Amino acid sequence: MNIQQFQYILAVAEYKHFELAAQKCFISQSTLSTMISKFEDEIGVKLFDRKKKPVHVTAEGAIIIDKLKEVNTQIGQLKELVKEIKGEIKGRISISVIPTVSPYLLPLFLHDFARKHPLLKLEVREQTTEEIIRQLKSRDLDIGIISTPLSDSMLIETELYCEPFVLYDKQNTSNKRVSVKSIDTSNLWLLEEGHCMRTQALQICNMKKSQPSRIENIDFKAGSIDSLIRFVNANEASTLLPYLSTIHLPARDAKHIRSFITPVPIRTIGLVVHRHFVKKKVLELLKSEIEEKIKTVLPRSMMKGEAVRPI
Repeated sequence: MNIQQFQYILAVAEYKHFELAAQKCFISQSTLSTMISKFEDEIGVKLFDRKKKPVHVTAEGAIIIDKLKEVNTQIGQLKELVKEIKGEIKGRISISVIPTVSPYLLPLFLHDFARKHPLLKLEVREQTTEEIIRQLKSRDLDIGIISTPLSDSMLIETELYCEPFVLYDKQNTSNKRVSVKSIDTSNLWLLEEGHCMRTQALQICNMKKSQPSRIENIDFKAGSIDSLIRFVNANEASTLLPYLSTIHLPARDAKHIRSFITPVPIRTIGLVVHRHFVKKKVLELLKSEIEEKIKTVLPRSMMKGEAVRPI
């Protein structure tokens, strides 16, 4: 048996079609079929029922294919480890970022990072924390940028920065700092469930899962910070925002931002990878790039170690 046979078997298992699998592997159907038949003869187990359309994986074959997937992943890790040993920064890296971080953090570092490492293909997308964790564990994703800590034994977390929350209050134009205890939760609007920032905001205000509102016949579920700000503006309401989301607000909106007195509520943003992630040099370079850029925009008080309230 050999690595090529593993790849051909996994292709048929994925596409349930010998001809399509052969096309994806850039070989003839007869070659692919012959190689798989040789593998089946060698181990004495039939992996596929060729009589069924689409091709059906046998019960015994399913067990073998699951193991081949593990072996294929380990082979990929070995290749990446060799690149690490050689000091090569190339290949493909997939990165997912939560929506309440992505629009504000990515523009700070992504272009420069890609320019410095032209042989590294970056696949970047926005996803929820839940989806990022799921894909990290299934090894379908390399790196997640999310709010930490997670305290998951399957994942490794690397802290990037601490970001303070601010109060956005449409009815107030004072720049006077405010206490967390003084927040009027009766007119406070938050992101919809599924966003970790909603949970953090509820924790800050000691609120329950239900969200009270003076507009009792409206149940608005904001899917983005931009939508949330627009709704708050339209209804003379208030909300909590992460600091980075406010640095480019227009002056008409920026005047409604109020920072908190100590202890300042914060969230921690970190890089998260699977515990068997091998591209450690890439992770180190990514961390360095982000930290270098983020320190130019975070409030100086955060850099001086002002008393905080981690969320």
